[in-house]
Amino acid sequence: QKLLSDKAYIQAIGFLRIIDGDNPLDTTPIHPESYDITIKLLNDLNLNINEIGTEKLNNKLNDINILEYTNKYNTDKYTLEDIIKCLKQPTRDFRDSQPKPLLKSDILKLENLTPGMELEGTVRNVVDFGVFVDIGLKNDGLIHISKLTNKYIKHPLEVLNVGDIITCYVDSISKEKNKVNLTMIKPN
Repeated sequence: QKLLSDKAYIQAIGFLRIIDGDNPLDTTPIHPESYDITIKLLNDLNLNINEIGTEKLNNKLNDINILEYTNKYNTDKYTLEDIIKCLKQPTRDFRDSQPKPLLKSDILKLENLTPGMELEGTVRNVVDFGVFVDIGLKNDGLIHISKLTNKYIKHPLEVLNVGDIITCYVDSISKEKNKVNLTMIKPN
């Protein structure tokens, strides 16, 4: 029985890296559907596949006319620009350019918090009534939808997404429930 449908396999294969495989392109983020364009580009520039990531290749790629090659290969400029980036930096990971999650090394305790205290945290979950933020406590803090912004919003996703790193403030503390309510509206 197949674990992936053909469509899921085609989408997922772009994230797979094969180290020490037969094809050097398998170690790059270039999708196999773009291998033919990549080989044509390398051939037209008198480069070979083993020169991926070299200074020689990077210099030649810096000087090409994108429009000329998109027309020649009947592709779009975004695909060609992505292929060029991948040839220049074959081991890059798209996630490297994303903000890193904020990891708390100094785990806070509820007793250390005071109303109005400024904290940094990472949005862990977005729900209809607010967002849950990791501020270093055992339990995530809650920012109610009414405390996300001074303007009216219909849903918290209008302001924040999972993974966002934010500055927030302690709004209230419930020691008996072991919970903290946060706000993104700076206290006066």
